[in-house]
Amino acid sequence: MSDIQKKSDVILIGAGVMSATLGAMLKELAPEWDITVFEKLDKAGEESSNEWNNAGTGHAALCELNYTSEKADGSIDTTKAVKVNEQFQVSRQFWSYLVRSNLLENPQDFIMPIPHMSLVQGESNVAFLKKRFEALSNIPLFQDMEYSDDPEKLKEWIPLIMEERTPDEQIAATKIDSGTDVNFGALTRKLFEHLEETDVELNYKHSVEDIKRTSDGSWEVKVHDIDNGKIEYHTAKFIFIGGGGGSLPLLQKTGIPESKNIGGFPVSGLFMVCNNPEVVEKHHGKVYGKAKVGAPPMSVPHLDTRFIDNKKSLLFGPYAGFSPKFLKTGSNFDLLGSVKPSNVLTMLAAGAKEMALTKYLIQQVMSSKEQRMEELREFIPNAKSEDWDIVVAGQRVQVIKDTEAGKGTLQFGTEVVSAADGSIAALLGASPGASTAVQVMLELLERCFPQHIKEWEPKIKEMVPSYGVSLAENPEMFREIHTATEEALGLNVNGPVHSAESKSS
Repeated sequence: MSDIQKKSDVILIGAGVMSATLGAMLKELAPEWDITVFEKLDKAGEESSNEWNNAGTGHAALCELNYTSEKADGSIDTTKAVKVNEQFQVSRQFWSYLVRSNLLENPQDFIMPIPHMSLVQGESNVAFLKKRFEALSNIPLFQDMEYSDDPEKLKEWIPLIMEERTPDEQIAATKIDSGTDVNFGALTRKLFEHLEETDVELNYKHSVEDIKRTSDGSWEVKVHDIDNGKIEYHTAKFIFIGGGGGSLPLLQKTGIPESKNIGGFPVSGLFMVCNNPEVVEKHHGKVYGKAKVGAPPMSVPHLDTRFIDNKKSLLFGPYAGFSPKFLKTGSNFDLLGSVKPSNVLTMLAAGAKEMALTKYLIQQVMSSKEQRMEELREFIPNAKSEDWDIVVAGQRVQVIKDTEAGKGTLQFGTEVVSAADGSIAALLGASPGASTAVQVMLELLERCFPQHIKEWEPKIKEMVPSYGVSLAENPEMFREIHTATEEALGLNVNGPVHSAESKSS
């Protein structure tokens, strides 16, 4: 066995928003622990966390229609919307704590207030949106939502989208002003700068090649230093694999029973970005539509005002696509290499089940720019091709696993897979991902460090005051926390956001 170069308490693999969040939390809860980070690229936040590789929506279910489904009896199921919103409130609390503690500066570099809207067309969709509005606006988390099907009102809200529409078109929208645009790339970089100041060892251009259990129960990672070609060995009592699409192959190398019967299905994405400043200025909001039949949830079309490098931009998408790579910087053999004896049946079952999705993705890959412009024109009727350029977004790897719904079920969401003894954990999956990072990492701490949770609880509650409490069931606490985080993060640009009544016109 080679010489082990270094022992750490914790190793974080991948310098994305998840590792950054876990590292920042552990530094508050156990400052004396020794943390080492390995990232194969030359800086933090370059893959899924990068601002050009995700939608930047602070996912709070304010506008995403796929978080509210219609039940068989016609009523609206708000369970998932409430859950996603509460998870984002947890992220806001932790970021506010870091800002107030002077551990993060200038929150406007990573979070900006922006209205979140849902937009639908056609009679049945309008009826659905009205029902959704009525169901959500009774819940404190969504009480400031407005609904309108009045073309004049919609022209005020979304002038660019309403240009050149005929008055008889059936169209409706909801709007809530407390939405946010989050630059997860900037947030990730700020968190790693903070971690560097607390003596966390960051190793860029270091690729983790293998992970093995040692005789004393800790874990050894084999690391390739890309610059000098050397191989190093590092051990830790706890390892977190937060390598985005690269997490699944590393999880498989651990050999833990929990890594069996899990596969990954890569989905790539494209956005159109507007290069005409006049058009960019005409729109202010994140406007989400309804996904086409057969499209995966991460392909919900949306027209987004974004703040990137403190500059306002306008993006439309995402257009789904397919590439066998698990990371943007990955290999064309990633998908094939992830098929193992332990998951081959799961993968084959998913392939058979998801023919419609595969067909949809192939169609999307084959689309010309003009066909993509046609989709954009459903939002902006007079969009001109020369005003829009194509950007390639990040790779997402959807989890495939055996569930009650059957073998090889495609999971849309984010999940943590951990060893029974809590000594190693990996984060897999996609949206709402980064928005829920803090909640996901709190659950990871409970699962992997149960012996410490009692002593950590007072500190966790200082960082996340609503820890262990449902905000939906505690409207007073929600209002207090929402106002406090708004203030800390500089989001209260329009004065007080909360009003007693929800509004409808």
